[in-house]
Amino acid sequence: MGIFTKVLAKIVGTKNERELKRLRPIVERINALEPEMRKLKDHELAGKTTEFKERLSRGESLDDLLPEAFAVVRETGRRVLGMRHFDVQLMGGIVLHQGKIAEMKTGEGKTLVATLPAYLNALTGKGVHIVTVNDYLAKRDAEWMGAIYRFLGLSVGVIVSGMDDAERKQAYACDITYGTNNEFGFDYLRDNMKYSLEDMVQRGHYYAIVDEVDSILIDEARTPLIISGPSEESTELYYHIDKLVRQLKKDVHFTVEEKTKTVVLTEEGVAEVERLLGIANLYDPRHVNLVHHINQALRAHHLFRRDVDYIVKDGKVIIVDEFTGRLMPGRRWSDGLHQAIEAKEGVRIEEENQTLASITFQNYFRMYEKLAGMTGTAETEAVEFKEIYDLDVVVIPTHKPMIRIDYPDVVYRTEREKFEAVVQEIEELYRQGRPVLVGTTSIEKSERLSRMLKKKKIPHQVLNAKYHEKEAAIIAQAGRPYAVTIATNMAGRGVDILLGGNPEGLAREELEREGYDLAEIDERAWREVLSLAREGKDPTEKYPERWAEVLYEKVRQCQADYDKVKALGGLHIIGTERHESRRIDNQLRGRAGRQGDPGSSRFYLSLEDDLLRLFGSDKIRGLMDKLGMEEGEPIEHPWLSKAIEQAQKKVEAHNFEIRKHLLEYDDVMNLQRETIYKQRREILASESVKDWILDMIADVCEEIVSEFVEEKAPPAEWDLKGLSERFRAVFGFAPQLEHIPETEEDLVARLKEEALSAYERKEEEIGPELLRHLEKMFLLQTIDTLWKDHLLTMDHLRESVGLRGYGQKDPLQEYKREAYELFTDLLERIKIQTLTYLYRVQVVREDEVRQLEEERRRRQMRLRYERGEETGEAERAKPQPIRRQKIGRNDPCPCGSGKKYKKCCGRREAQVAAA
Repeated sequence: MGIFTKVLAKIVGTKNERELKRLRPIVERINALEPEMRKLKDHELAGKTTEFKERLSRGESLDDLLPEAFAVVRETGRRVLGMRHFDVQLMGGIVLHQGKIAEMKTGEGKTLVATLPAYLNALTGKGVHIVTVNDYLAKRDAEWMGAIYRFLGLSVGVIVSGMDDAERKQAYACDITYGTNNEFGFDYLRDNMKYSLEDMVQRGHYYAIVDEVDSILIDEARTPLIISGPSEESTELYYHIDKLVRQLKKDVHFTVEEKTKTVVLTEEGVAEVERLLGIANLYDPRHVNLVHHINQALRAHHLFRRDVDYIVKDGKVIIVDEFTGRLMPGRRWSDGLHQAIEAKEGVRIEEENQTLASITFQNYFRMYEKLAGMTGTAETEAVEFKEIYDLDVVVIPTHKPMIRIDYPDVVYRTEREKFEAVVQEIEELYRQGRPVLVGTTSIEKSERLSRMLKKKKIPHQVLNAKYHEKEAAIIAQAGRPYAVTIATNMAGRGVDILLGGNPEGLAREELEREGYDLAEIDERAWREVLSLAREGKDPTEKYPERWAEVLYEKVRQCQADYDKVKALGGLHIIGTERHESRRIDNQLRGRAGRQGDPGSSRFYLSLEDDLLRLFGSDKIRGLMDKLGMEEGEPIEHPWLSKAIEQAQKKVEAHNFEIRKHLLEYDDVMNLQRETIYKQRREILASESVKDWILDMIADVCEEIVSEFVEEKAPPAEWDLKGLSERFRAVFGFAPQLEHIPETEEDLVARLKEEALSAYERKEEEIGPELLRHLEKMFLLQTIDTLWKDHLLTMDHLRESVGLRGYGQKDPLQEYKREAYELFTDLLERIKIQTLTYLYRVQVVREDEVRQLEEERRRRQMRLRYERGEETGEAERAKPQPIRRQKIGRNDPCPCGSGKKYKKCCGRREAQVAAA
């Protein structure tokens, strides 16, 4: 920020301060309504929903209703959950309603904040989608916050993996639907592969609130959702190429660029590959497939590390999410990379799949009329949110002042020294009884640290983020005295760490151990007991049941432990490495110091860490040498933290450029996807597509004439033979052109007339009702088949277009130009193929089908007998051997019917082939 900007900000306030200033009068209006809402009886409060809907129908806007609606939700939350929205939470709710991102620190109650705009926007009846990062949070939030919505007469649904279409449709029909980004995206793709509108589960994209918005719209933006089917590619080639690349030497045959994650063959490498494969020119167009396989195999060996980027479990390669450390079973890298890694690890290669449908999260979420998001860390990516999604970021102040101490980073020479220092600090804090949360960047490092702690006999929990529910339960208790928890960066996100422990979780664990059925406990009674216990009142007089006794006991225990942990300085966070993104580090730090609690954080680094190794370790190493640092002695200086932050900013900017670049390419594909999907929906919604077919007939006739008749050429120069053959190829018969028309327009009119007459005859033969059904089915099937092939062609185009840069051409412009040509060609092929099917379709009656089947069976028996493949049945039938020869159309039919072949089996076979 320049000096002038800083001075100006002091005078008029920053943009964020001005935004908050505008929110305060609205919050005051909501607060003014609180006494009035408290007086309402339950049924009167619930009746407000009907009143709001009526007012909307009379022309009031959602903004007009906002203060009252928010006041109603706040009062409902207080009654049914024992949770009253703070003023800062109301601010967050307004920001979300306005279609912006609310940055709220960890522990500020984002889950409760979402209830405010979700309720208000659900009043429209168009459906609100609340997007979470995993199934556990979707189920938990739908159940937990659902109590507010259900009290107010709204329906709540949840979408999780494993549900069938009927359950999904029911969940999407609800006023508010919780689910994960993956489920919403895949349902959209699956809907656009359905053959009936009734089978579609989603009902539109009106308003979405994305929880952990930075994770979903930034971290996962580069990962497309893909629905695929098996491809016909052989898996043997992967093993063959894998053996070949093992013989290539680094820095001789290829170079590795870790910053850009690329591997490039050198000239010597190309020559060596050509020698090993026994080919003259690796870059001959015939070998483009081999080049692709070699590149992927080199990447698999030199850029993807086992137990960091993936693990091998039960003979399968499972991806580890680079941001969360979570395993991603079922997810596969595309473009043959996954198969290359399977070959590298010597496990069974699963068949390569061909894309049937795909979309990126960037383009899926941009379909919503209104999009909002919330997270603890968005400000560092504000530019990207604005540029890609047109989303502003508003930083909401904390309910209580933040008093966490963030210590400067310490840097050691080696990773070994760093981990020894981490273990030493954990041991010291454990002896004091102070809870520690350790963040690691990979499963491998979590396990390494765990082994070191076991040697020291320090009890601890390791979270590799495999089981969301178990993970959430462990992380919720990470604030208890003596708790040591090792977690991959985002494990347990969405769960608060309460100092002293979470009494509800502890009570549930205890009751389950005693065999108590938790489903029998009334939710409102549970909330009341919790509220009384927190106020220091004994709830067991009103609720003498065992569950109330246990909950009361755990609240008192956690309150005592809270005082103990608070006195020790609260939760201490240790980061074992800096991430490429400052946001991920801030997320880890944010686990401590919630709601004004004390806490502290420190990052331990080494010169061997990826970030320092790739971005600027030489300067730091030089400084360490100048200072004469001894082994095990760290460097600790605010300047150092600044230098590391600068390195992170560089990487963030680089990653943003990559995402932006990918989006530019995907936008081209997205326009085509939207066109095709819109066309499919229109076809499904139409009772008849006859008008479409008639337009196609006219278009194809015009195309044929323009292809074989040069503009303004005299009729004597027209290629009527070629024209006639093309017409026959599409419509199944040759046009009558004894008298050549004088003009192109007359020729087009003649072809249209013949094609339309033939179609009318087809309608009489088949019947209008059946033909309308066939038109729809053939058109949809043709679109789906050719769209699948088009996706594959576009993948290949995108892969090859990068080389155009060497010819001083802009690859993106080349991609746009060729993609447009491919798409117009696709639309033409859809017309031609649909008409080809429709003009050749024949209806075969059931008795004829049975007869054909019987005749086919008899012919197969004869052929087997002729080849000497006698079966018991063939022995009994004892047919006469026949010579295998071509049967003429006018020859007697070999089935023995006595008819000519063209009028017997020949005709029926032609009908079956056409059908």
